[in-house]
Amino acid sequence: MRQRITLLVAATTSVVLLAFLLPAALLVSRVAEARAMDTAQAQLQLLVPTVGFDERDEVAAALVGASGNGRSVGVRWTDGAWLGAEGRLGDDASPDSAAVVPADDGTYLLQPVRRGDGGTAVIEVFVPEGELRAGVARTWLVLAGLGAILLVLALVVADRLARSLTRPITDLAGTAHRLGSGDLAARVTPAGPDEVRDVGTALNRLAGRIGELLAAEREAAADLAHRLRTPLTALRLDVEALPPGERERLVDDVDALSRGIDEVISEARRTVREGLGAGCDASAVVGERVRFWSVLAEEEHRAVTVALAEGPLAVRVAAADLGAAVDALLGNVFAHTPEGTGFRVAVRPRNGGGAEVTVADEGPGLPPSALDRGHSGAGSTGLGLDIARRTAEGSGGALRATSSPAGTEVTLELGPPAGQ
Repeated sequence: MRQRITLLVAATTSVVLLAFLLPAALLVSRVAEARAMDTAQAQLQLLVPTVGFDERDEVAAALVGASGNGRSVGVRWTDGAWLGAEGRLGDDASPDSAAVVPADDGTYLLQPVRRGDGGTAVIEVFVPEGELRAGVARTWLVLAGLGAILLVLALVVADRLARSLTRPITDLAGTAHRLGSGDLAARVTPAGPDEVRDVGTALNRLAGRIGELLAAEREAAADLAHRLRTPLTALRLDVEALPPGERERLVDDVDALSRGIDEVISEARRTVREGLGAGCDASAVVGERVRFWSVLAEEEHRAVTVALAEGPLAVRVAAADLGAAVDALLGNVFAHTPEGTGFRVAVRPRNGGGAEVTVADEGPGLPPSALDRGHSGAGSTGLGLDIARRTAEGSGGALRATSSPAGTEVTLELGPPAGQ
């Protein structure tokens, strides 16, 4: 938009300058020519009385010094001889009345004069082309320079004006992109024209309303999860009344369910800003989870290949969320591939910031429908794809999964922390 406004002003200014400068240049040329011709005509008129009434010698004396700087003044006397500068037109200089004869190298002014003795003399004044154009080139250069200066000034003013109009719109777009990527704390400072300020104010209200709705939704989820505590407590009492053998096993299950409900409540009541703004080192988190699963992998004789990036890789995912996603993918490998099946885990930088986490196994692969809906089918990794997908998309990235009879590969694209 800024470039278009500048180009529009440049085109408009150019048309205005051409409409002004071309007539001005033509006028300058005509004024210079008229000035030179007026000077030559005045010189010619001064010689008319002298040629008409004075003797030949007096006329010759009057012509001394009349020529110079390319201009020539001569008189064709009644006997055909030339006094002063020799005539350039020769015998053609015999008009019956005053005449202006243009030529390639200048202009001739001819004036016949009737003498008292009955003869006719002809005054010839030659004005060279250089005198007709004297000062024109310099004036044209001045006009061109003035036009260039005006054009540059117009472009500078147009660029500043366009910047004042487009900067608020650019800020609006940047804030909208931040909101779209999950940074609900993003706000725009209303600026620019009234219409743009109104849009900025409305965008801020929209962002605030989205945050309020998400907070209300989280509270509602927490409340619903909290309601499960009462029947869970009753279930625990019933379990404790069972015989010791069955009671211990069921108590462990009830404790696991209780911990799950606590996690749901904690997750639901975590603020939106906390959830979206949290970050971690992907290499450190993935490395820690791989070490945890390596013990089980060793027991099941699974070959484990790990490739971690050198140095920290900051991503916009909480460490707990990324760990849960990695656990879900690695758990799928152990649960849905035969013992002895190897797997590979890799962490590498992502183009544009963030990281890519890849979990690949050598199992029999997934059915196509499992990749479409993000749930497990049979035979290879599939369970937990929804968890991993939500984690990746929440960071501003995505999940890629490919499967074939040679194995399954799942890649989490994790976005960089907010502000990078």
